[in-house]
This record gives sequence, C-alpha cells and structure tokens, in this order.
Amino acid sequence: MTTPRRTREGGPPQGGPARELVESGFALENADAPFLHRGLNLADISHVLDLARRGIVAPDAERELLALLLDVHEIPAEDFPYDPEFGEAYNSREHYFVGRIGDAAGWLHAGRPRREATRIALRLHLRRQLAELVTEAVAFARVACDRAEEHSHTLLPDQTYLQQAQPSTFGHYLLSFVYSCVRDARRLLDELDWVDCSPGGAGCVNGTRLLEDRSFIAASLGFEGVIEHTRDAMWQVDGLIHVLATASSLLSNFSKLAEDLEIFSSSEFDFVDLDDSFTRSSVLMPNKRNPYALAIVRGASGVIIGRLSGFLAVTKSPSARSDNLIFAYGEVPRALDLTLRITRLFTGVVRTLRVNADRMAEELARGYTQATDLAEHLVQRVGVDYRTAYVVVGRAVRTASRAGIPGGGITGEMIDEAAREHTGHDWGLAGADLSEVLDPWRIVLSRAAQGGAAPDAVAAMIASLRTRLDGLDAEAAARTAGFDRVEDALLETARAVVDHKENRC
Repeated sequence: MTTPRRTREGGPPQGGPARELVESGFALENADAPFLHRGLNLADISHVLDLARRGIVAPDAERELLALLLDVHEIPAEDFPYDPEFGEAYNSREHYFVGRIGDAAGWLHAGRPRREATRIALRLHLRRQLAELVTEAVAFARVACDRAEEHSHTLLPDQTYLQQAQPSTFGHYLLSFVYSCVRDARRLLDELDWVDCSPGGAGCVNGTRLLEDRSFIAASLGFEGVIEHTRDAMWQVDGLIHVLATASSLLSNFSKLAEDLEIFSSSEFDFVDLDDSFTRSSVLMPNKRNPYALAIVRGASGVIIGRLSGFLAVTKSPSARSDNLIFAYGEVPRALDLTLRITRLFTGVVRTLRVNADRMAEELARGYTQATDLAEHLVQRVGVDYRTAYVVVGRAVRTASRAGIPGGGITGEMIDEAAREHTGHDWGLAGADLSEVLDPWRIVLSRAAQGGAAPDAVAAMIASLRTRLDGLDAEAAARTAGFDRVEDALLETARAVVDHKENRC
C-alpha cells in the first residue's frame, strides 16, 4: 500500500519573519538602500504612469501614488525610514506607502515583481557611476599625458625585472600606463551600453499580461532599449561581472604604476618624490615620509579584485536565484565608488609628482643600458649574426663592470678582446669611435618609429591620445546629460498629473 504524498502548504508565509532573518538578510539588503533609493522612486513613477495610460490604474489612484512618490523623491535616502523589520528595501517602502495612502499603494505591484523595480534602480545608479568613472579615467589620462609631454626629454634607465634595460625617457615610460587606462575607459562605455537597457515589463520569468508593450518604461527612464528575453532580463549577471572586471583592470594598471613610483621614491632610487599632501609621517620615526597614497592605490586594487572574485563565486548558483543579485545591489556600486575615489586620488598623485631628472641621468650614466644598441651596431658594422654580437658585448660588459668602467666607457679594444675570446680573432675595432653608439640620448633619438621613445614619436602619441580622450569624455558627458534630461522630464510629467488634480480642486 502506497502512502499518498503529502501536499505541501501553499501560499505566502504567515506571521512575521524570524529575528535572525531580519538581522541578517533584510538588514543586509536595507544597507544597500541608499544606492537604490533614487532609482526606485523613478522606477515606481514610470510604472504608475505606464499602468495609468493603459487604464489599469484609475486617475485618482494615479495622482495619489504620484504625489506620494514625488514627495518621497525629495527625501534623502538616509532620512527615509528603511527598516529591516518590514523586509528588504522594496517591502520597507511598501510599508511606508501603505501607512501614507492605504490600499492605493497596492497598485505598485500590478504586473511587476519587486525584483523588477530593484533591477531597474540598480541600472539607473550604475549608468551614472560608469559615465562618471569614464570621466575620471579620462582626467587621469590627460594629466599623465601632460606629465609625459613635460618629460619627453627626461632620460630614464627603463627597467625590466627592476634591472636596467635600455635608455628611454620618463615621458615614454609614463605614457605606457595611459594606453591601458584609455582601453579601460572604452570598455566602461561598452559596459554602460549593457547597463543602459531596461528589464521593465519582464514580469518574473515570462512577462505579464498587463504590459503587452515594454517600450514605455524603457523610454521614460531613458534606457537605450529593452532587454529582449524576459527571463534573461530578470536574471542576467554577466554584464555586472564585466563591470567589476574592468574596474579591477583599471586599478590594477594604477597599482603597477603606484608600485613603481613607490620604488622610485625610495632613498635608494630617488627618481621621484611625492608631494607632501599625498604622504604620511611616522609617529615614531622623525625621518620617515611614507608614500601613503600609493599604498592606498595598491590596496584598493586588491580589494576590487577580491570583490570580483567574491561576486563570481556568488553568481555561479543556478539560474533564477535571488542570491545572484542580492549582493550585487551593494557590492557593485561600492566597488565602482571605491574605483572612482582611487582614480581621483591617483590623478592628484601624478599631477603633483616631482621628477628628479638628474638622479635618473646619473643612474643611466653608471649603467650598461647601451649594450643592446652596441650589439646591433656590431651586426651592422662587422656583419656578424646577432647571437654572436650579443655574446661578445656581454663579455665586454662583464669586463667593464669588473673594472668599474660604465657602459659609456666601453672601447673598441674591449670589444676586440671579447671577440678574440669568443671567436678566436678580433674585429678590427681598435681605436673606433663608439661615442655616438653609446650615447643614451642618441639612442633615444634613434627610436623614432611609431610608438618609440624619441620625443617626436612621444609627441605624436600624445596628440593621438588626446583626440581619443576628447571623444571618450564627450561621449560620457553626453550620456550623463541625457540621463538628466530624461529623468527631469519624467518628474515633470508626474508633477503635471498631480498638478492637474490640484488645479481641478
């Protein structure tokens, strides 16, 4: 005899939430309300107007709701009574609305789950953050271009693995970080295209019978379009991963430069010096002047990497689960806010950085950064293959370093001696004038090809970058201005509906 399967009790839960749930889940979600507050107001206003134009909400209820929402829109998020006792931010708002206007507040649920409002609110917040971050990234890149232009003639012993490599300029070195920043700014605008799409009217998974046309909400909130698939619209997270990844990339680029500058500002290098306003003293050691701002930049990069990793761990859950996005409402805006602040900080660091050109030139003169050019010269002059020239120059460098002779002092006789050791005969370089080949400045001038370290090549790159930066800045500004216009228009439409009733009265 089979036992009939127990019928599970249906319907919503009865009674209030457990204290543990209030103090954990609902408290967590309400802590994110400041990021969503403005967007929730706009999403609710758009939804009410959409319902009213379809005849779903009566005119009196429409005006009552809009009057309330306009009032709430003027309340700062920190002053609104969000309370985890009544659920997450959406339900906490509903409790307040019911207390103000009674059952009329229930119309806000028509054809829309709570997650639709919060998804819209998140996108409204993120699109402004992304546009602002592009603006700040452009500001950093412009400052770095200015400093690169200023130091396009400042010789630097460029390095790999913290070992002297080849003669370059501080301007050419600094410009390498601008390119990465520009690429990330472009990616941020691409991710803004993803963010700036509306999930409105998607219902829970398959749409809603009440809203057969989803374009009104998208247009009234200034979204570029509608997310086509309704289930995808509610549950997609890939774009948020990309947003966090690009923020991480931007700060990782800054962290690389910050770590270099921390080394360069040490007494052992003394290549650069941070402005006092970006340093911090030791409370114990009077001699210390710590590059505190650089530590903040490097640490923040690690924090954003951690947030990306944490979010990836959360989003690997099955589809149509709230845990995919519950943590996104706060984590993604906080990550972008931190990235914004660090970008501004690092812009100030680079703008005020003092560069010690004499120390750079001194180290360049002491080293052997000319070795590669000397080997290439021998390939051209003697006609040997590069590997042979490489070995011979390496022997000459070792001989010179043991004798305390800098790279600029290597002679033809030293090359001949090394050649005899390696090949069995000299190369006829005794008495040869190698001064031009070994001159770091002439080496830099020879790097005149596209992207090279020669001042003219650096100037060409800076000019091209400035044009690209102008375009990125203009695009971000235009998007922000568009957000302002459409959101102001939505509020004006709502006020007109409310004022119409008041005028009739």
